[in-house]
Amino acid sequence: MTTYSNLKYDHPFSSNATGTGSLTLISSQTASASANISFTSGIDSTYDEYVFKIINAHPSSDSATLTFNMSTDGGSNYNVTKTSSFFKAYHDEADTATDLTYRTSQDLAQSTAYQEIEQDIGADNDQSYSGTLHLFSPSSTTYVKHYILYGNSAHSGNYSMNPYCAGYGNTTSAINAVDFKFNTGNIDDGTILMYGVK
Repeated sequence: MTTYSNLKYDHPFSSNATGTGSLTLISSQTASASANISFTSGIDSTYDEYVFKIINAHPSSDSATLTFNMSTDGGSNYNVTKTSSFFKAYHDEADTATDLTYRTSQDLAQSTAYQEIEQDIGADNDQSYSGTLHLFSPSSTTYVKHYILYGNSAHSGNYSMNPYCAGYGNTTSAINAVDFKFNTGNIDDGTILMYGVK
């Protein structure tokens, strides 16, 4: 029988990392013309996986890029070296343009820059980005720190943009803080929730 526990991670299979355990809400932050949203506590060895739900992140500037980075020093610096891959599908409202493509401009190769989550998010009143970040075993001092990102945005050019990114923070130091921000302007509105996975 299919239950909520089987479905709640947005895929039909289970594993030790993302199996049928429960999501425990640790923290919730809502932006109000905020430069960034940072989670500087609650990321520790309690959980092997942390899930961040980004709900209607709305930029103050049109065509803004939502990004994230990680910290090993409690948020004093967000500069973890990362390598990632990135692809996306899109479809415009006029039904005239569609594509599925790898995005070299949004991947990283041993870079300390903020990882792009999505580009060109619109600032119209009804436009935003919603999605999910999975961060695995951030407190490990043995392994690199894997992450997976996926979601959907209302693009500034009236496209539905469906980006997918996966990568790793190339450090064996424990990750203990995560920061989200737009590359330009503020996070005008939106909520980010951080969960631990039992």
